[in-house]
Amino acid sequence: MKASVISLEAYRDQQSEQTFRSRVHQYTDAFVDRWEAKMDTEETSSPSLLHLTEAVRQERATLTGAMVQAYVEKVYGAYVHQEYAPCPVCGACLKARPSRSRTVETLIGCVTLQRPYFYCTACAKGFYPLDEALGLSPHTKQYDVQQAACELALEMPYEQAARFLGKWTDATMSDGSLHGVVNAVGADLGVLEVCPTVEEVHARIEEVAVKGKRKPIVVLSMDGADVPTRPETAKGKRPGRKKVRAKRARWKGEYRQAKGLRLFLVDEDRIVHLISWHQIQTEEEMGKALQQIKEAGLIPEEKVRLCVVADGDPWIWKWVERFFPSARQVLDFYHCTTYFHQIAQTQYGTDPLKARQWLEATMARLFCNEGAGVVWGLQRMKPSCEEAQAAIDKALTYLSKRLSQIAYGSHRKGGYPIGSGAIESAHRFICHVRLKRSGAWWYQENSNHLLALRCAKYNGTWEQIFQRYIHNSRPHISNAAS
Repeated sequence: MKASVISLEAYRDQQSEQTFRSRVHQYTDAFVDRWEAKMDTEETSSPSLLHLTEAVRQERATLTGAMVQAYVEKVYGAYVHQEYAPCPVCGACLKARPSRSRTVETLIGCVTLQRPYFYCTACAKGFYPLDEALGLSPHTKQYDVQQAACELALEMPYEQAARFLGKWTDATMSDGSLHGVVNAVGADLGVLEVCPTVEEVHARIEEVAVKGKRKPIVVLSMDGADVPTRPETAKGKRPGRKKVRAKRARWKGEYRQAKGLRLFLVDEDRIVHLISWHQIQTEEEMGKALQQIKEAGLIPEEKVRLCVVADGDPWIWKWVERFFPSARQVLDFYHCTTYFHQIAQTQYGTDPLKARQWLEATMARLFCNEGAGVVWGLQRMKPSCEEAQAAIDKALTYLSKRLSQIAYGSHRKGGYPIGSGAIESAHRFICHVRLKRSGAWWYQENSNHLLALRCAKYNGTWEQIFQRYIHNSRPHISNAAS
């Protein structure tokens, strides 16, 4: 019988695999022993399924962390036992210094690593090749913990997110550390960073375009939403003794407008979301965001019917006229009707039936594209009091400049929406649900970081944003095991 011959490398791999499996079996046996011992100490001899699973959850971190550690030593053995490495700056050959231990926290428990350290005296630079090979975060909390915590913080207060993270995973993070992670991930994000790519946007448009004979309708809706902010002067520690009940804050909060935009497709009786962007920003900053969207080619204007739906804020239509002059402009119907309701109330306040009849007739004329006739009727109306005169004058000043925007019959016939409910909804589920909480007052920078990340979540770009954060937070060195 002929003996088989294997290479030295294959023999080492075989030995490494056997060692790994032997260690895992030992860890598993120890885990089962601890679990059984814990269940034996329970008051009841017949624990419920909830007690069984909770006992496993409490003990599993020791097992899973040790298994990962053993696998790292198996797969990355060359890095663990590396004796020489080139300097990433000057290329000099460096001899390994004594290994140093590092314990990192992951979602499945703590992992302790022994890795050699290399230091170049000429460049005054030290590094760990194993850390780079594993893609470790410079912080103790690894990227899986940071990502899970950050996603929780996008939906709930920091303190609550930190509590849920510790309760349902094998990792912990303080609310202060979580606050820092969110700000680091959301730093320096602009509208193009949180937007889907041009190819992705155009692909969504094509999916809707193939369903009909006409060009699909893309709607741009803009509006502002008030969010609670605190001044920069609120930063810093207050003077006084510790552990003494704090006095009322000396700063005063202020509601500021988070200007936002939403781009979506009209697909029969539903909308297809494309882009959201909300920030506490000036009119000029909002204009720059629109300009970036246009210059990036995110809206293929030649392939779609572009429609802008908004209320009467001048800053909105200023940027629409500049960047999208050929778009169909629609004044939000429900915003428009407030002027007529005010006229009906002041003009016919003592006769509710007549007020309702006039209001319904006026609305019907708007849907028959008789906006000019409505304005002419207001000009001829004889006010019953000073309040009615003021309401009529206000409506005339407002509507006479927007006759094309209030041709609701034509808008509806063309399939265009006449209400800005989509942007109102976006304000609620992006801004209000997270920022407008009892007692919450935000620094502008922190709120904008959070808003940018929430926009990325609803735009479908959250994973790319977090990968960007990983790339920016890691030291960029490249070392190969010798």
